[in-house]
Amino acid sequence: MKIEDEGEATSRLEAALYSAGRPLTVEELIKASGTESRTKTLALLGMIEKKTKSAFRAIEIATLPDGSYVMQLKPELNDTVRKFASRPILAKATLKTLSYIAYMQPISSKHLVETRGSGVYSHLKELEQLDFISHQNVGRLKIFTTTAKFQKYFGISGDTDILKQILFKKRKSTPISQPIAQQA
Repeated sequence: MKIEDEGEATSRLEAALYSAGRPLTVEELIKASGTESRTKTLALLGMIEKKTKSAFRAIEIATLPDGSYVMQLKPELNDTVRKFASRPILAKATLKTLSYIAYMQPISSKHLVETRGSGVYSHLKELEQLDFISHQNVGRLKIFTTTAKFQKYFGISGDTDILKQILFKKRKSTPISQPIAQQA
């Protein structure tokens, strides 16, 4: 599908550079832009570079020696932001609990404790504070599901059945008999 609208092609290039987190080749950028034209893509990329230089003081579009492009923090600011960038939003164990909830939802707190251990209580508290999960009380049990904020944050749309299908596709290479927590 060839993109003719220059604004849309520019948006697609910006999105690809921002989200990649790595250098992109010209071929990847052509594909991302949808223009199917090297000349057009490089022209749009030049416009994005100029716009970035004038609008941002800390971010740049850099051309690497191998000819690839990357959106990055200017190198002179690396030491300044290192302390902020080193800590992920969720610890690895909490992220494993969240992925297990997403895959198995709705899931009871009892099942989570049996599968993930007693440390799951602190994970659940943190995930509820971040509004990634919510619970309903059913008798003495709490039943957990993911929230709309979880879907938006991780770029997943649709209902929980679609979410499970997406997760299952990515997990097909692992044995079904093992819980996700043990595979990660």
